[in-house]
Amino acid sequence: MKVFLELGWFFKQEKRAYISGVIILMFVALLQLVPPKVIGIIADHINDGTLTAGLLAEWVLVLVAAGAAMYFLRYYWRIQIFGSAVKLSKILRNQLYQHFTKMSPSFYQKNRIGDLMAHATNDLSAIQQTAGSGVLTLVDSLSTGGFVILAMAFTISWKLTLICLIPMPLMAILTSWFGTMLHKSFYKAQEAFSSLNDKTQESIMGIKVIKTFGQEMEDIEDFRRQSDDVVQKNIVVAKIDSLYDPTISIIVGISYFLSIVFGAKYVLNGELTIGQLISFTTYLGLLIWPMLAFGWLFNIMERGSASYERVSALLKEEEEIKDTPNAIDKAPFGDIDYQLVEFTYPGASQPILKDIHFSLKRGETLGIAGKTGAGKTTLLKLLIREFEGYQGQILFGSHSLQAYKLDRLREAVGYVPQDHFLFSATVAENIAFTNPSASKQDIEAAAKLANIHEDILQFTDGYQTVVGERGVSLSGGQKQRISIARALLMNPEMLILDDSLSAVDAKTEEAILSSLRENREGKTTIITSHRLSAIQHADLILVIDEGRIMERGTHESLMAADGWYKEMYLHQQLEELVEHGGQ
Repeated sequence: MKVFLELGWFFKQEKRAYISGVIILMFVALLQLVPPKVIGIIADHINDGTLTAGLLAEWVLVLVAAGAAMYFLRYYWRIQIFGSAVKLSKILRNQLYQHFTKMSPSFYQKNRIGDLMAHATNDLSAIQQTAGSGVLTLVDSLSTGGFVILAMAFTISWKLTLICLIPMPLMAILTSWFGTMLHKSFYKAQEAFSSLNDKTQESIMGIKVIKTFGQEMEDIEDFRRQSDDVVQKNIVVAKIDSLYDPTISIIVGISYFLSIVFGAKYVLNGELTIGQLISFTTYLGLLIWPMLAFGWLFNIMERGSASYERVSALLKEEEEIKDTPNAIDKAPFGDIDYQLVEFTYPGASQPILKDIHFSLKRGETLGIAGKTGAGKTTLLKLLIREFEGYQGQILFGSHSLQAYKLDRLREAVGYVPQDHFLFSATVAENIAFTNPSASKQDIEAAAKLANIHEDILQFTDGYQTVVGERGVSLSGGQKQRISIARALLMNPEMLILDDSLSAVDAKTEEAILSSLRENREGKTTIITSHRLSAIQHADLILVIDEGRIMERGTHESLMAADGWYKEMYLHQQLEELVEHGGQ
């Protein structure tokens, strides 16, 4: 019953629906007592030779009325109880989704996407069944079983009733034992399904890589192995589940045997009539469902309990990035003052950034260069509060980043990451993602700034072309420029391009940068790039190496310094010269 206690908050919320559903279920259970009683009365009339057509018609009308009442009442309780269970699934699904959107990147490093999807599908289905079929089974088995036993004891024979209930304690012991085993096995089966779900998603997303390297057979074999594991773990669940019905059937058979043996004896002794014995055995038939339902109840509860544990564990994981009390509820603007002493990723032993100090006035452009893994992207992620827990402070418009509400901070930042993500929607919808109400003219203006407008016009349906999942139908450069257009449509106070021009040629890069300089006057831009031509016009350039600033200045001052920047710039210029045949 633990899972019902854990879901108590929901039952309180939907108490009217559940109370009315339970009351109706009890009425149905009472109405079910009518047919066996009527059958026994008619049998006694037949035995006594007193049955008339009129009397038979009266009792048949009673049966029809009881049947019609049960029909309508069963329809209503299903709406009340099963309808509420669907609400629970909706509430938990929304809670999970909202929780996912609030979690920081470290959460997604710990939890696989396929596993999260399994929680939001399979586990929620098991919980929904607990709040629907579980409640039904609990109430129906107790009310039907209780009313039937009372009817048997008080209207027929309490002695025969006690005799028939002798095997029941054994059933309670065995079903409880099966339930404990089922809980453990179902938990493992759900974990195996999560792993298979994750494997499937990963393989589909990486199908191009798999086919390129000719690893189809190896991937199929890995899928088969994980699929077999899911099957084996579910077979274990099925084996335990299959113990319920035979066990209950044996106990019911024993009860039937006892009722026939002792019932016949009581009829011969004159303690019961033949009609009462028929009614008693018919009532005993009604007890089969409560007994089976009782076993099924353990099954449902243990499945629901295992799934609710998994979902609750996810929901209990706290957000790492939260709004501070009395946070500023407006978008920041102004100068950037970055005074970082040290930052270490959660769980890491060595700091990734140390002694990063610089100031950037509003409207200026910052260029960041450095080797792969130097810490450039981490520096930017701290600016948008993807991570915290650093020593020092970062000011935006004379206030620390933590002083602003997280939503307001991110409203002011247009971030184009290295890993471009496009939705399976039209080009226009992808660009307008940051502003769904944007007009066609605004979307096209942003596309022109990102130098992608002409390319889009060449697509099959222009701006209405569906790009496919993750932009599969586009080139790398096209995806980058659509991502840039999406950020520009925000007209953000601070635009961050994290190596977002790597897939475009030098001519296109220069066209995009020229558009930014002309159209973002008075607004801050930060660009990281391995290609130094993308940042040579910046007001301030930082060279990062092993998490520290090794060089800083303008392009001219860095070229005069004979450091890494000059060496790399000349090297890239030479490469470009060679690519163009010395021209």
